[in-house]
Amino acid sequence: YSNFIDELRIYVRGGTGGMGYPNLGGEGGRGGDVWFVARERTTLKSMREKYPQKRFVAGTGANSSVKALKGEKGKDCEVNVPLGISVLDDDGKQIGELDAAGERFLAARGGFGGSLATNFLPCKGQRRTVHLDLKLIADVGLVGFPNAGKSSLLSKISHAKPEIANYAFTTIQPELGKIMYADYKQISVADLPGLIEGAHANKGRGHKFLKHVERTKQLLFVVDISGFQLSLKTQFRTTFETILLLTKELELYKEELVTKPALLAINKMDLPCAKDNLDELMTQLENPQDFLHLLEEEMIPANTLDFREVIPISTYTGEGIEELKTCIRKSIDEQAEQVNEEYRKKKLLLLQTSK
Repeated sequence: YSNFIDELRIYVRGGTGGMGYPNLGGEGGRGGDVWFVARERTTLKSMREKYPQKRFVAGTGANSSVKALKGEKGKDCEVNVPLGISVLDDDGKQIGELDAAGERFLAARGGFGGSLATNFLPCKGQRRTVHLDLKLIADVGLVGFPNAGKSSLLSKISHAKPEIANYAFTTIQPELGKIMYADYKQISVADLPGLIEGAHANKGRGHKFLKHVERTKQLLFVVDISGFQLSLKTQFRTTFETILLLTKELELYKEELVTKPALLAINKMDLPCAKDNLDELMTQLENPQDFLHLLEEEMIPANTLDFREVIPISTYTGEGIEELKTCIRKSIDEQAEQVNEEYRKKKLLLLQTSK
């Protein structure tokens, strides 16, 4: 996981204020502030490489003088950070977040300049250690157990070139790809480190995986039509059980995750008996309540997911890949329209109440 940095601890200090001028009542300039500014094409890794000391200090305010009784403010320090950053203090409390390009967060305020109130002595700037916690932002997050074919799917639908092998846990760091459409529309897709049973309790890469899922607009479940078994020591799970287990893991970590719009890609349709398995799975998905009594109680989620689309695919033969890309586009567009409609209604309500 070392090539991908998803958190960084840095020191920030606002500038000290300038000296006041007692004889004429002059006021020193305020110290500069330290600002975090969200920028595209910035990563925590590039920040660490560019600023190995991880210290950011703003400029000192100018002293008051006969020529300038009001000293100039110190130079602000602007730190470019990636999109999708949560800013935490040393106690782990969230004090800010930056999701869109251009958003700003005041990380450390500069000290006041010397004035009559401070006996013309300047004040020091705010200083603290903060943690930048990255939760990947992508339109779609791929959710599935190891070896379901998520990396292969990402390589088929986007220009990303993840490492692919025929054993579990090939993906050891998040991979981002973009689906390019004929009208130049782009949709970002994140392939995240494999989920396993017990991820909500931080087994495997549990919390690292699940925290990235939080910042995706939609989920794309990728499951193996032949079922899943992590190793000879673990229990075999059917495709239906796999879907319920994935849902349960998301639900136990944070209930809001299962309210996200979700699609289901059923992979490896090129395998023998895939058609029979698919027919059985579709019957189970149409009436999941009729089959829950066959499962262990701890496997059953409180709410079963209602998938917007179920698409059989094969990353080996390419079957269903174009249909999947079309469904992803349709689902993202519908969600954007819904968000716009809610925004318009909110604005209209504000106008009506203000009148």
